[in-house]
Amino acid sequence: MTKAAHSPSSFGSRVAEAVQTLTPGYFALTMASGIISVGLELEGFHALSSALLVICAASYAVILVVSLVRLVRFREDMRRDFMNPARAFGSFTFIAGTNVLGVRLGMMGWPGATALLLVVAVLAWVVLGYVVPWTAVLGRDERPVVKDANGTWFIWCVASRSVAVAAASVEPLAGPEWRATLALVAVVAWSVGLILYAAVGIFVSLRLMTYPIRPEDLRPQYFVAMGAMAISVLAGARIVEMAGAPMVDATRGLVAGSSVVFWAFASWLFPVFLAAGWWRHVIHRVPLAFEPGLWSVIFPLGMYAVAGIYLGRADRLPIVAFYRPRRAMGGCPSVPRHLRRDALAPVGHARAPRPAAPSSGHGSAGSGCRDARPSGTRNVGTPDEGTLTARSS
Repeated sequence: MTKAAHSPSSFGSRVAEAVQTLTPGYFALTMASGIISVGLELEGFHALSSALLVICAASYAVILVVSLVRLVRFREDMRRDFMNPARAFGSFTFIAGTNVLGVRLGMMGWPGATALLLVVAVLAWVVLGYVVPWTAVLGRDERPVVKDANGTWFIWCVASRSVAVAAASVEPLAGPEWRATLALVAVVAWSVGLILYAAVGIFVSLRLMTYPIRPEDLRPQYFVAMGAMAISVLAGARIVEMAGAPMVDATRGLVAGSSVVFWAFASWLFPVFLAAGWWRHVIHRVPLAFEPGLWSVIFPLGMYAVAGIYLGRADRLPIVAFYRPRRAMGGCPSVPRHLRRDALAPVGHARAPRPAAPSSGHGSAGSGCRDARPSGTRNVGTPDEGTLTARSS
């Protein structure tokens, strides 16, 4: 009887501790499941994609509620997170997760949800984009702050590029009076993310070159450096496919060429991170245990796949498109496995037109999510081939 009496109290204390110690970067779960869902939908795996969409939406709702509870009940812990340069930048996963979910809902034919989530993300991007760097870096008396720079800082760049992707996705279905504004948001967010990536890259490189590197320091979040570069490719491809607007027309060539360069650099980073993982887990035998940061490994793989899909078609680069199914499906099995471990863990774009499909009544894998839609409608999550056909002719 004593044991039963203590069980509820023990469970309640564990839940409270889990909420209190929640990492700000937990929305990486939403990012990972959402981007893999997008990739699978583009490749025609609709059932798997829908299942991951449910995980994406459910994780977003649960983590958002838990974060709000933490803000009310454990305000001091959240304040310390914003003051900690090693944790504060994880809060940008909220912005990226919001936009990934919004884009995926747009692919389901719910552009209103995409637009609403874009508004939420833009507001959070503007606020956190100034608050976090000040509270975690510039407002600190302790120097040098660069000693605390790590891979989570790249999430700042990912958040900016996710705003560009979502704005470019909404633009085709927006009214003429909104298209110029959305083009402005997309180009500005893409450009800001570009400069931020350069700055964060310098800070993180200085930390790695100035201070000793321990095996424990090379955490999974460093994979975000590749994810930030991959989402730059996706955002660039989506901007290139946008309708004519002053900001888009002025930067279309620059964005298209830069996207190819970014894809090349993201590809170059693969061996670097694989070697780092070998050095950490094989040579120095650091145990491969679950941690929330592992979602930061899945997201870059999925984003690299989706970016390859769009860039390979937009710039007609077969070698880029070649990798897309392998990268998307490579990250997919990890999602349910890590989700199960997470739940049970103890507390502590203009695109080249495709050749016409054979008259067999079946659409191609990449166009499966559009074929089911009535003619004359555009899918928020996929490029418009009719627009490209007219442009290329």
